[in-house]
Amino acid sequence: MINKLLVIALTVALSACASGPQVTIVQELAESTDAPYENILVVALFESFDMRRYLEKEVVGQLSELGVNAVASTSMMNTRTPVTRKTFADMVEKLDSDAVLVTQLVNLSTGAKMQDMNPQATYNIRPTYYYNVWSVELTEYVEPQSMELSHTLVLATQIYSVLNKEPVWAIESKSRIVQDYDHRQDYSVIVDEAKAITSYLSRDGLLAP
Repeated sequence: MINKLLVIALTVALSACASGPQVTIVQELAESTDAPYENILVVALFESFDMRRYLEKEVVGQLSELGVNAVASTSMMNTRTPVTRKTFADMVEKLDSDAVLVTQLVNLSTGAKMQDMNPQATYNIRPTYYYNVWSVELTEYVEPQSMELSHTLVLATQIYSVLNKEPVWAIESKSRIVQDYDHRQDYSVIVDEAKAITSYLSRDGLLAP
């Protein structure tokens, strides 16, 4: 069971309920930067191609709302395309991008514990022959225990200047996630991560108005 949890951990962590990510500035905007940028290639580097595609799509959507031309790398590749520097360099040349936004996994820790479910109970109360004495029957209906998963997810995001060929800005975002093993998936974490990334890009003057 533990091995199975480790295999699916990233997929689960990026599709579970969580509070918004906490963002730490790792590298402030470099003085030599050519920002703001208006044509950005968005790259997510995870083992799961689907998770890469989901995050890239959300980031591109957020950037587009801010008036920035952005393209997801996964829209130009498939699961068999090699994830190499040359692959992304060819994309940059084809799109004439002025920046590349890269998000990758820094750390993912996962824990699991059995969680007691809330029991339901019925009461049957009857009077007795004695004054102020009652007969009480309690029946509890207890559901089977559920497995609760807890994750700490840390992502690093950098923006690279195509002109300078170096990273000019970086942040780390940490999300704490708790969910039931059988909980239906949602993608609020992906949306929150995308919003955090783009809001800090905009705040720090990296996006063309």
